[in-house]
Amino acid sequence: MIKNSYSFITKEITQEQIWALIKDVNQWKNWDTKLENSELIESFSPGNHFVIRPKGGPNVKIQLVEVREKSYFKDLTKFPFAKMYGEHFYENTSEGLKITITMSISGPLAFLWNKIVMKDIVTHLPEDVKTQIHEAKKIK
Repeated sequence: MIKNSYSFITKEITQEQIWALIKDVNQWKNWDTKLENSELIESFSPGNHFVIRPKGGPNVKIQLVEVREKSYFKDLTKFPFAKMYGEHFYENTSEGLKITITMSISGPLAFLWNKIVMKDIVTHLPEDVKTQIHEAKKIK
């Protein structure tokens, strides 16, 4: 298994603001410059899924594995001979809201899908979290 994590603590937004931004998957395409489209199928709850289309790429179906209101969700993307999980934590601490994203990939072709997909996701996590904070600040 290949695993990478990124954490950032901020006092600029609340847990409620980031959660409102994140669960509104249909709007991701409006603030995530790497996406052409984003669509939630049914509700933001375990067993359901959403579809994103990276700019210049194919549609990618992502399943919601676990959802804990305002504090955590885990998603799963299946590739041939590999599974990639994204874990997203939103934790109130005495220093502020701690945002942690952990990406992991496993399976016989994990090394390949890490090179093709996950490595790029992990590289952009600091930028992505800053964008999410900026967008979440607009939510009252």
